Amino acid sequence: MSTLMEGRNALGQRVKAERARRGWSLARLADASGVSRAMISKIERGESNPTAVVLGKLSAALELSMTALLSPADGATTDQVRRGADTPHWTDPDTGYIRRQISTPGFPVDVTEIVLPAGARVPMPAGSFAFIAELIWVLEGELTLVEGATAHRLSGGDTLELGEPQAREFVNDTTEECRYVVVVTRKATA
Repeated sequence: MSTLMEGRNALGQRVKAERARRGWSLARLADASGVSRAMISKIERGESNPTAVVLGKLSAALELSMTALLSPADGATTDQVRRGADTPHWTDPDTGYIRRQISTPGFPVDVTEIVLPAGARVPMPAGSFAFIAELIWVLEGELTLVEGATAHRLSGGDTLELGEPQAREFVNDTTEECRYVVVVTRKATA
């Protein structure tokens, strides 16, 4: 199975390229994302593998989905068939959470399979949801999606369309892994 970002430090190069494309300094991206300049610099140099939380903050600041940030900038493909063994993935070094990118970068929506290990919690900042519409579809296991004071407990077959942007936490408080699909489309921003 391939990773979403092939090659040495491809993710760091992508972050740096997106920052440069906008004409942003490290300080500007740090201010916009809430990620320290030192951490961004380490990511760009390939000295740090960011967690899902850090990726969420960077993607929000750059107004890219996490999938877009993890995919090569020139990732469009003309292949209609992609074998399971060739499906790119990324693993969060902190929680072991796995993202398998089902759709290709050229497809009009992001379709991602997530495997959330037993006991894992992945918080995401409100900014991660500011420019996207997102649907969660649980395939196996149980997922608790916490939005403020509300906790949605989802089981296999359940779906949830996320509403207004707010900080959320994806929680698997069971002893079994949870597998779910995230479908994301970009919303118009003001």
